[in-house]
Order: sequence, then C-alpha cells, then structure tokens
Amino acid sequence: MDFIDESKIFIKAGSGGNGCCSFRREKYVPKGGPDGGDGGNGGHVIIKASKHFHTLLDQRYHPHYKAPRGQHGKGKNLTGKSGQDLIIHVPIGTVVKDQETDTLLADLNRHDQACIVAKGGSGGRGNARFATSTMQAPRYCEPGRPGEEKTLLLELKLLADVALVGYPNAGKSTFISRVSKAKPKIADYPFTTLTPNLGVVRWRETDFVIADIPGIIDGAHSGMGLGLRFLRHIERTRIIVYILDLSPDVLKGPLEQFEALKQELGLYAESILNRKQLVVFNKIDISADIEGTQEAVANLKDKGYACFMASALTGEGLQSILDTLVRELNGE
Repeated sequence: MDFIDESKIFIKAGSGGNGCCSFRREKYVPKGGPDGGDGGNGGHVIIKASKHFHTLLDQRYHPHYKAPRGQHGKGKNLTGKSGQDLIIHVPIGTVVKDQETDTLLADLNRHDQACIVAKGGSGGRGNARFATSTMQAPRYCEPGRPGEEKTLLLELKLLADVALVGYPNAGKSTFISRVSKAKPKIADYPFTTLTPNLGVVRWRETDFVIADIPGIIDGAHSGMGLGLRFLRHIERTRIIVYILDLSPDVLKGPLEQFEALKQELGLYAESILNRKQLVVFNKIDISADIEGTQEAVANLKDKGYACFMASALTGEGLQSILDTLVRELNGE
C-alpha cells in the first residue's frame, strides 16, 4: 500500500569534533604558547512538517538517519567546522514519540513547523582554552561529546475537516467521489477501501477537506478489522459524518448501525463524541423500508442529531448535506 501512516526510525545526531592540542611553532618566536583550536559541534537531527509530503513512505524504507559530525580542531587556533543539521521531512499532522520513554516529542500540524529531536554533541575545547597565568603551556584538550541517538515512532494523523464513518460497503467512497475530485476504489464488496482517502470539497465559496475512513466494524477499538489502525485519523476532524447503509441485505438497521459506530468511536477516544455529528441515511434509492427510515430519522432528530436522507450514487440529498457542513465549518 502506498499510504503509510506509521513508521519507526533510528536517528543519531553528529558527535562533536575533538579539541586540538598544539603549540605555536614559528621561526624567531620561541615558546609561542598553545594554539590548539576547538572542535566543531555535531549536527542536530530535525523533523520538519511539509505540505509536499503525504505519507511516511520515505521513513518506512529508509529508517536510519545520521547527522554529520563536527570536524576536529586544528593548530593556529583553527576551530573545526560544525556538522550540518539533518532535516527529515514528514507530512503535516505527524506525531513524533520517543519509543523508549513513550514521550511525545512533537505534534507537527503546520507547514514548516520543526522540532529538534536529537541534539548534536558539542565540540571539545583546544588546549589554548586552558591557558592561564599559572598554566601557560597546557598539554591537554577535550574530546568532542557524542550526539544523541534515539528510536522514534512516527504516526500520521490526517488533518481533515470532515470524517466519513460507516460500516464496510456503506457508500463512503461513493459519497466522497461525488462531492470532491477524489477517485477512490469503488466496488460491491466489503473493505474495498483499505486506506483513507482525502478529497477537497469546494462548496458555496468554501473549501474543506473530507476523509473517507476505511470501514469500521464491531470491536474496531480493540484491533478488529481495519478500524484500530485508522481510527487515529478521526481525532483531528471537526465534524463526524455517520454513513448508514439502507440496503435491504444489510443485517443491522440504521439505528443499530449508528449506536454501534458511536460506541466504537467512544471506546477509542471519548473526546471524539464531543465533535459535531451528522447522520446520513444513505442508499434511499434502493431502500425497501422508507417509513421505517423516516421513523429512525425522527428518532435521532429528537436526540439533537442533524439527519439527512440521501443517495450518494444518484446525488439525491447531497446539496443539503454540503450546505450544513459549510455552515458548521464557518461557525454560522
């Protein structure tokens, strides 16, 4: 799969260069004194978010990173050149954690946002630095300090305004293909979508990003199906849209689907349920129980949910859904 949303990398910052132990040697200048220069500093390892990257594919196949070390000091008080910083570019929305301590190092959610994840070692001091009035010819210098090395866990959490949540084959991919230029794989069997799809929607002079999250099944919060892997992508969204399947051959009714999906999201992260939530009763063009669907809509509306009857295949009802999404995103 081309969409890689997690990776483990090994990084090592550059070590500092050693200081130099040297004495000035010049004709007609006896006892010229110490002139050993300092070593250069090692390069840092920096992780930087970029809008030009969309997956962690590079980090998956190139997991080892090492910044250049600082050069050693030289005589004539010459300081060694510092190592250049190593910059690792990742997609916007990447979370960086230290594997050993499970510490959150950075949450990169803006373009060009950067974080130093491993500091380079400082260069050692040359013997000229140790000269004093009582010690005019020191014969020692400092070694450079080693750079930090770590194992990092990178997790990508998509930055989408709206997330489509539903059971496999509920019509999420068809929905996103109708309202945006995204071209997800669409077929008449479960788990057609194996990776999240993003689409940019322009409606009523408003642009927003919508994400098609792969089908969630019962037990997704505990690792069943694909849900656990992709539920993290819902954490940053502002609006959750439940896509309920009205197909005659679906075993669960729309209300049962809604409660089960809501339960899975709440068990994964209860804070998700505090977001604005819309409910779309999809496939009304083939529904065999319109009256039952209308009763389910009335039931959820009484509980405060914005509900819509639609057909992603024919486009029926999509305009009302987009109008509501735009109003919510604009705070109207």
